[in-house]
Amino acid sequence: MESGDLRIFQCVAQEGNLTKAASKLGYVQSNVTARIRHLEAEVGTTLFIRHNRGMTLSPAGEMLVTYADKIIGLLNDASKALRATSTPSGPMRIGSTQTAAAVRLPELFVRYYKQYPDVSLSLVTGNSQMLMDQVIGYELEGAFIGCPCDHPDIVSVPVFDEELFVVYSGMGPTDEDLKSKPILVYSIGCSYRQILEEWLEVGGVTRPVIMEFGTLEAIISGVTSGMGISLLPEIVIRHQIKNGLLRTHTLPVGMNRMMTHFITRKDAFVSSALHAFMAMLPREYDMIESGEPSEV
Repeated sequence: MESGDLRIFQCVAQEGNLTKAASKLGYVQSNVTARIRHLEAEVGTTLFIRHNRGMTLSPAGEMLVTYADKIIGLLNDASKALRATSTPSGPMRIGSTQTAAAVRLPELFVRYYKQYPDVSLSLVTGNSQMLMDQVIGYELEGAFIGCPCDHPDIVSVPVFDEELFVVYSGMGPTDEDLKSKPILVYSIGCSYRQILEEWLEVGGVTRPVIMEFGTLEAIISGVTSGMGISLLPEIVIRHQIKNGLLRTHTLPVGMNRMMTHFITRKDAFVSSALHAFMAMLPREYDMIESGEPSEV
């Protein structure tokens, strides 16, 4: 079983489509198809179920992809270790929720880049569950997620402490009418969405009208225009509150705060670039608790 075949298999599993996988890998589709068939012949079983919408993993494929992720992750770590130097440099892939990426990370990244200009930092945004899966799958070196993580392969460090509010338009419903309004949220897997749905359920609303948006800006704009309500950290909507564009509803204790955690894999190689990045986080955490922006 060759590592090249496993990389192709992993990519097809992620994309669910031969054409997309071939494009991502820079191969012609016929080559990808041939390599998948060769791998299936080698292991003696079908790895994918073909259908008109693409390809999904068979039970055997589900089993193999777990090993493929580990093997490819270890190979990538070995490559990083061999190239490693004591001076932070080279690529570093970090993940983050959109909210943290928008308001918490820019200053941290600026300070980091000033100290370590030879690091090529890439930021991937997504919901907490997606980011956890990518760290577990060795696709990201670390990620900022909006919830605790007790996965046995993950190390989790608390970094940002956020105060949360239900928000609605300054020209919108009364405070009493909030629970009858649509909720504007990210996709399933978002920690803010989960808390908002729990708050509504406690209030007797079990099936709210849900409007999913792909960006933080779209959610804020939609709430401001009166489309519905959302749940966001105070720091994100501080300007809109000050200008009267948004109003807030205080959540009960136990729902009104969220700790953002930075996670890494326990067994992953920690490059000098990642080590230097993580060394900045405790200072950033001190700043976050005060609610004041740090100096760059």
